[in-house]
Amino acid sequence: MRKLKSPWMKYYNVKKNEIEVPNLSMYDVLKEVVVENPFAPAYNYYGTVVSYRRFLRQIDRACEAFKRHGVKFGDTVTICLPNFPEGIICVYALNKMGAIANMVHPLSGEEEIKKYLNNANSKIIVTLDFNKKKIKNIIEDTKLQYVIIVDADNSLKMHLKFGYKLQNKTLFNEEKLVAPFIKFKKFLVNNPGSRVEEIEPKDIVSDRDAIIIHSGGTTGTPKDIVLTNGNFNALTIQCRQLFSYFKKGDKVLTIMPIFHGFGLGISAHCIYALCGETILVPKFEAKKADNLIKKYRPNILVGVPTLYEALLNNKGFKKVDLSFVENVISGGDILTESLKNRVNEFLKEHNSTAVIEQGYGLSEAVAATSFASKNLGAPCSIGIPLPGNYYKIVEEGSEKEVPYNYDGEICVYGPTIMKGYLNQEEETKRVLRKHKDGRIWLHTGDVGSMSKDGIVTYKLRYKRMIVSSGYNIYPQHIENIINSHESVAKCCVVGAPHKYKMEVAKAFIVLKDEQKPTLKIKKEIDNLCRKNLPKFSIPAKYIFKDEFPTTLVGKVDYRVLQDEAKDE
Repeated sequence: MRKLKSPWMKYYNVKKNEIEVPNLSMYDVLKEVVVENPFAPAYNYYGTVVSYRRFLRQIDRACEAFKRHGVKFGDTVTICLPNFPEGIICVYALNKMGAIANMVHPLSGEEEIKKYLNNANSKIIVTLDFNKKKIKNIIEDTKLQYVIIVDADNSLKMHLKFGYKLQNKTLFNEEKLVAPFIKFKKFLVNNPGSRVEEIEPKDIVSDRDAIIIHSGGTTGTPKDIVLTNGNFNALTIQCRQLFSYFKKGDKVLTIMPIFHGFGLGISAHCIYALCGETILVPKFEAKKADNLIKKYRPNILVGVPTLYEALLNNKGFKKVDLSFVENVISGGDILTESLKNRVNEFLKEHNSTAVIEQGYGLSEAVAATSFASKNLGAPCSIGIPLPGNYYKIVEEGSEKEVPYNYDGEICVYGPTIMKGYLNQEEETKRVLRKHKDGRIWLHTGDVGSMSKDGIVTYKLRYKRMIVSSGYNIYPQHIENIINSHESVAKCCVVGAPHKYKMEVAKAFIVLKDEQKPTLKIKKEIDNLCRKNLPKFSIPAKYIFKDEFPTTLVGKVDYRVLQDEAKDE
């Protein structure tokens, strides 16, 4: 193959831009760390600190439980949990036996959960107690055989467990669960069948499907992204080279959710591979951020720009010494120059030597594919490709490279690129394209440019996607839901600026037959959204119009609506 250009190499401490990905599973990588550091802290959940040795035992026990409940090599199990220990334990337990973890947002609507279950042919779901009603409403339309319920207080210390139950009495006054519903603790000891010792197929472990993450894809409609062991393990090697200053035992605030590539890849698996300690936070509350950080004293903060905006607005930090914070990483959305400067000033004022650094990536490549370190802080820069990755900027709709400093579509080649979209061969081919150099390149759908030194600058998205609090919102998906209402003729969803969330979705609606908007219709549309969409995707406002503005060629003029949404 023809050698690829890599003008950014002078910024590396290595001579060649290649990494060797071991033929191991994610579980194998974790186990290597356990063997060398059995008593090091692996995770901290509200004060309960679990060592790596105990963590591995929890994983092995869950693996045997999945086997007893009929899970075999290559099967897919859905994990619909926030950052609970049980969620991470199940990911590695399934990985150990060669099964696939289908990661689903716990606030997803009923129809979304049903779709994710059926697309992945999942017969088991592990979810939290709040989702029992949702599952009951859809279970007949799925292949579910077991619904494993994790109580939110399951891994809490006794005094915290008692307090939680006092605050949530209604959750614990329900009738006992009946099949196919089963509590997680019972699942671990229940024995519905004899134990089966499986012989693991002789395949290439690094190429084995490991995780399914759900995202909008580069076309802006929801996709099921299939990622391999090699994808996740390559990211750990990249992080090891990139964060050479990271020390064993460093504590990381794991706020980014495990059902997100950034959360599971950077904030969990990479941290465990580096023998760090994750401070698991299932629900981030901006008002309590000061207490959270003061109590657990994380060395590393990893989050979306919204998190850092919340920190700046939290008055509880006024006299807090943050000298223990050594590194601050932003991802999931573009960090504005204004926010970057304000965060750096905040850190300095609170005695931290850290400066905020940002990564760029997408779920189709696990998480980050480039990183802007302290030395590459040009405005709007997303830095240079991570070790082992290559970037090229091409003309939109083609494979032809543009000159340095010219805008075009960002394409990425490297070891973290997904296997493809589940059951969507044509969409996969549209995004993963074999170029003349013989390599498979990921076409991101994002516009950017590259300097002669290899520094990449992000400009904008080709795709219509809204990023709210770090979560991707797909307008077309919301439009499909709203358009299903009998009174709606057409709908257009756009992003509008929001002080805290960065962006929120707003829905413009034209009704059929010159109907007038009524409170009843508006409420029906809102209920439809609440039933079928994750909470963060529900439009912040419904705006009714007689007609939509159009471009000269008759298409809906999104820019006009976006400008209007700013004022609504």
